[in-house]
Amino acid sequence: MVPASHPSAQDNPDHEGPHPDDSGATQFWVRAYKDGDKSAFESLYTHLAPTIFAWASMRIRPSLRGQVDPGDVVQEVFLRALKGFAGFDPDGPSIRAWLFRIAKNVLLEAGRAGQKHWVAGAGSNTRFLQLKGVPDSITAISVRLARDENMAAFNKAIEALKDEERALVIHCGLEGMLHAEVAERLGLNSEVVTKRWQRLRKKLVEQGLPTILITETN
Repeated sequence: MVPASHPSAQDNPDHEGPHPDDSGATQFWVRAYKDGDKSAFESLYTHLAPTIFAWASMRIRPSLRGQVDPGDVVQEVFLRALKGFAGFDPDGPSIRAWLFRIAKNVLLEAGRAGQKHWVAGAGSNTRFLQLKGVPDSITAISVRLARDENMAAFNKAIEALKDEERALVIHCGLEGMLHAEVAERLGLNSEVVTKRWQRLRKKLVEQGLPTILITETN
């Protein structure tokens, strides 16, 4: 899937436009925002929201499902990222890594809220993320993803994988971690991780699953 060119940034002769690969597109939008195109952040987030939604679908603990859903995470990460984006260094870690650091914090905080919630004996309808000030466009994205048949097919396919394969999808395909880091986490060597991920990624792509969710090998 090739992200659409951002109109405002495209009109700027200093920008060459987004490259079809994920890292090129995200870097384009980051620099467009830094150059003053404030709407570029929403384009960037729209591009990466399916990845965050898929990740949250895999990572939210069953005990939290009634109070937190993947759409909540997509919206909360947007709010926090927008608030802190002025301090993001485009020459530092990737925007994907930065967003997933925020997403992990969101789930950690939701988990702590869940522990307090059950200890206090609060009602089952309590929502752990308040989501104040989310733009309608971002809410619409999360609603659309929750109803998307391709996303549902992706989640179903991932649920059928072995534990190690699911870990490869999370760390290599969604979070975009370096294979050396994934290897250390899984107790493998980086060459094995690379080969297994290449094989798994090919299988998932051949199943017709949304390729926007799966980054290239690194």
